[in-house]
Amino acid sequence: MNKWFYFNILILAFAITKIFSKNVKWHLLLGLIGLLFILFNWTRHAVFSTIRATSNRRRKIKYANISKKVVHIHKWTGTTALIIAISHSLLVLRHFRFYISNFKILSGLLAGIILIFVVLAGWMRYYRPTVRKRYIHLFLGMLMIFLIAIHILL
Repeated sequence: MNKWFYFNILILAFAITKIFSKNVKWHLLLGLIGLLFILFNWTRHAVFSTIRATSNRRRKIKYANISKKVVHIHKWTGTTALIIAISHSLLVLRHFRFYISNFKILSGLLAGIILIFVVLAGWMRYYRPTVRKRYIHLFLGMLMIFLIAIHILL
């Protein structure tokens, strides 16, 4: 197991306990569903990191075969996560006012903007892959995960 698997599990466990420790509302459930889609896609990074880090050939082949099955839906789960995140933000803005000084809203806004660019970079990689687009997609994905973690912690 890679450190990203543990980080994903930690984010998911914290989000679930935070959401279900109080009165559950629709915008929180949509946020959790969007988080599940994002973490599902981010787990591919954990799989590739495990493949690169391990020296066991059988394990590499096993993880590569799993990743090969999931690669076809990667862009669609990212796009679905974006649609769910937009729905989450619209419900949040319906219930609460938009204050730029509110760190929870600000971190969610930044994570949403970065999610848009992650999805765009992913689709651009699908049509014309380059190393630069791959690194941009990866860097934006990491930044988005950390902003989502901050958003959940607040």
